[in-house]
Amino acid sequence: MPPDETDLGRKRRARKMGRILTETHPDAHCELDHEGPLQLAVATILSAQTTDKRVNQVTPKLFARYPSAADYAGADRTELEELLRPTGFFRNKADSLLKLGQQLVERYGGEVPGRLADLVTLPGIGRKTANVILGNAFGVPGITVDTHFQRLVRRWGWTTETDPVKIEHAVGALFDRRDWTMLSHRVIFHGRRVCHARTPACGACTLAKLCPSYGLGPTDAKAAAKLLRGPRARELAVQAGIDPDLVPTAAVAAEAP
Repeated sequence: MPPDETDLGRKRRARKMGRILTETHPDAHCELDHEGPLQLAVATILSAQTTDKRVNQVTPKLFARYPSAADYAGADRTELEELLRPTGFFRNKADSLLKLGQQLVERYGGEVPGRLADLVTLPGIGRKTANVILGNAFGVPGITVDTHFQRLVRRWGWTTETDPVKIEHAVGALFDRRDWTMLSHRVIFHGRRVCHARTPACGACTLAKLCPSYGLGPTDAKAAAKLLRGPRARELAVQAGIDPDLVPTAAVAAEAP
């Protein structure tokens, strides 16, 4: 964060960046396809060490085969592992889903609980996953500190913390609680489409004037435009004040990582 920035100054800057993110990513949402808390819990467990796109390719068949917690609890391990194989680490993930189903049946009548304290006691569900479930399935505000979120909030100087729980609390103190869930989505969208880990598109970023890390990536519009990703890449360029024609077709067609 800027060395001479006060706590109040940081909060004001963060909130201004939050408002810009709202305008930049009006399409921000949970990118794991789901209907209801159980499906979201399962999809989030499967998303470890793979992409949301890959999970979304697997879950339609999975959800049709196992519509309830009891179905996971009684699943045939070999069959379940085969369905999960494309997501990687399929044996560990199958183990988590079997145990999750059993715990939900035994402790919660087959329903996913809507409290953080309960969720984090379940197999395969840590604090990050719990916040995803609470925010998107129960409407309970939560901050999802994934790798994109961690990278960006530190890069933006919102916090210097490195522990995910401390990051969650530090960023939560900068914003109204009601905004936490959507803020998480917008930050993650920005991380996947603009502010990449290795080479951020600094010259094509709507947050450039407020970012203490501006210049970490190329500031030249032509070079930065090539780094934008996703179907709205050209719109993102326009919002950043650069020529959308600088964005190559490949960038528009590219999946956000």
